[in-house]
Amino acid sequence: MGASWRALVVGATLWAYPALAETAEEAAPDSGRVIDGIVVTATKADTLDIGGSIQRLDTADLERFSYNDVNRILRQVPGVYLQEEDGFGLRPNIGIRGSGTDRNSRIAVMEDGILIAPAPYSAPAAYYFPRVARIAGVEVAKGPAAIKYGPMTVGGALNLFSTPIPDVDAGTLAGKAELLAGNHDGRRAHGWAGGWTPLGGGLEIGALAEGLYEHSGGFKKLDVGGDTGFEITDWTVKLGLRSTDGRHALEFKYQNYDETSNETYLGLTLADFAASPNRRYNGSQLDVMNAKHKTYQLSHRFDISPNVNLTTVAYRTDTARAWYKLNDVRDTANTGWTPINSVLDNPAANPLQMADLVGADGFTGRAGALRVRNNNRVYLATGVQSVLTAGFRTGGIGHTLELSARYHEDDEDRFQQDDRYQMVDGRMVLTSAGAPGSQDNRIGDAKAWAFFIRDTIEAGNLTLVPGLRYETIDLRQTRWATTDPDRSGLTTVAKSNIDIFIPGISATWRVADAVRIVAGVHRGFASPGPGSTVDPETSWNYEAGLKLGSNGWRAEIIGFFNDYAKLVGTCTASTGGNCNIGDQFEGGKVDIKGVEMSAGRTLGSIANDGFEVPVSFAYTFTDARFKTSFASGYEPWGNVAVGDRLPYLPRHQMTVNAGLALKSARLNATLNWVDKARATAGQGPIILSDRIDDRVLVDLSAEIDLLPNVSLFGSVQNLFDVTYNAAFSPAGARPGAPRLALGGVRARF
Repeated sequence: MGASWRALVVGATLWAYPALAETAEEAAPDSGRVIDGIVVTATKADTLDIGGSIQRLDTADLERFSYNDVNRILRQVPGVYLQEEDGFGLRPNIGIRGSGTDRNSRIAVMEDGILIAPAPYSAPAAYYFPRVARIAGVEVAKGPAAIKYGPMTVGGALNLFSTPIPDVDAGTLAGKAELLAGNHDGRRAHGWAGGWTPLGGGLEIGALAEGLYEHSGGFKKLDVGGDTGFEITDWTVKLGLRSTDGRHALEFKYQNYDETSNETYLGLTLADFAASPNRRYNGSQLDVMNAKHKTYQLSHRFDISPNVNLTTVAYRTDTARAWYKLNDVRDTANTGWTPINSVLDNPAANPLQMADLVGADGFTGRAGALRVRNNNRVYLATGVQSVLTAGFRTGGIGHTLELSARYHEDDEDRFQQDDRYQMVDGRMVLTSAGAPGSQDNRIGDAKAWAFFIRDTIEAGNLTLVPGLRYETIDLRQTRWATTDPDRSGLTTVAKSNIDIFIPGISATWRVADAVRIVAGVHRGFASPGPGSTVDPETSWNYEAGLKLGSNGWRAEIIGFFNDYAKLVGTCTASTGGNCNIGDQFEGGKVDIKGVEMSAGRTLGSIANDGFEVPVSFAYTFTDARFKTSFASGYEPWGNVAVGDRLPYLPRHQMTVNAGLALKSARLNATLNWVDKARATAGQGPIILSDRIDDRVLVDLSAEIDLLPNVSLFGSVQNLFDVTYNAAFSPAGARPGAPRLALGGVRARF
């Protein structure tokens, strides 16, 4: 029996097991967040009754393995697709229900209810993602529930929740500290402390301080030697003010992120990957990302009456990043440039370029043959959004009406240059430096108004949730000549406007206390970028299924169908770069259908039985095909025929979690199976040069209490050290992370 079938049998067994008995589920207390009116759900229990398919992971879920890689967290959620890149989750590529994975650009990503991409309208594929080691909860909204957010509503929305100011007894301080170390020079220090205290006059003041430090020397090995890891510092401060009667709550959040990572787009040829998958060619020795990100957020909640609530959030994010990395190699004729992915795809046809990339000992390459680009960009995003929620009844029918408005502005400033190097005895030597702005000198910006209305209508056992989102978006791209670093004279200005209505409706019929039939339909939309000449991506998305749950067990099976009127692909360096960065391509009609299944329960009770056994299961089947034929300059598509499958969408993926908890010790295991996928559109057997490997990965974690508030914690990711090719994008074969171990001390107070 193959590994894939073994994984499926294990998953099916645990899928059936939760129905055997019932125990009390660990209650998820109300979070008390100021921004609860902004988000879809307030607690984990809400997910059963809310319209649309929603999954939540709370603090207990996240602490079992203490992951710092969002990919490993999200594989617990069905319907989510992940394209790994660096092995640490620094550059996640996340899609939902076939929306596309490149740089999360087809989903709405938020932290604490606000769009967190550096420029979510003008540059949604930009490179910043919150570090999940400091995140306290995760919400994934799919189906009609996703239209509450926008602007990307095709697949869904991902909302990450930072650590709240702890709601402990007045004058009491609560906190957590974690010190971990592991292989590949891995180190992590994370801690927070906070609480509330009376201020007088019917007010309480609260505060939270949180810090995170992460470091790794990297698991890839440069031929010439050197660091291939990263170092990140991330700290957050929150200040809160609330009335003791609960009617008013005000919170200010400031978050500061600083990253240096020696990451590259340069992968390996298939032959070199087979021989040494963690190798890095010398042509990537100077590649380094320096990134800074700041978030300012002011949130206010006002309970106007017991049934009327107004929540308002004002926000600003500033991001600056410069990824200095190898871009391409001089062609054989010395008249142009060959993309590095073309060299790695066919090294026999590009021997000069391959020699320059490898940079062997004793080798002297062509002068200026390696072109390294300083991808220097600065981003700004700012806005304000409000949600008014009112509960009322009309006869015997209950209503919860939500009215929302958001104004948002963002921009991306590219001011980039190319430097040229020569390979000499394994070392890159600068031969000519480019002038700042001489490669790209432009600004893309967006201004958007978004309005949303939704009514949750409860009539007996039937709940209907109709909603409508409207967005009007003004996009502009301004270019200056690459010989005009002072930007004294405009070259071109391209403007466009999009007006889009995004309706949706969901229905939930409670057949019995533990059985709900759900269905929904909504319009999907993905905003184009500044300067785009193609129409926006639109689709109609449908879902239907069952939600089961009561007294500590839950299960869900949802079928979905996304009917794209026109798929859009965007050229980025991370998709291969054999096109003008930012250009968009039409992909015609596409059908994506699939089934999501999940289940979970906790068997036993520490209080009554002396032990608990939490088990859960998530499975996704996907069939995604083009319905039209066309030839495209977009590398992941190429020449497409009717029936071709979409790239980077495995047909099967599954995760099984199981644990054992005693009064003073906890052991957890997770098994993840991902089916093979293709790197470019096609059908039939997948050839080796286009195959993203299937794999079965096992992670373990254990925690033992030394004192009531102090414990030893350890985890091992990829326990059996499985080697697999995770992607061919951006360039060449790329390994998934090998075995990674961390261990240390946790303390809570």
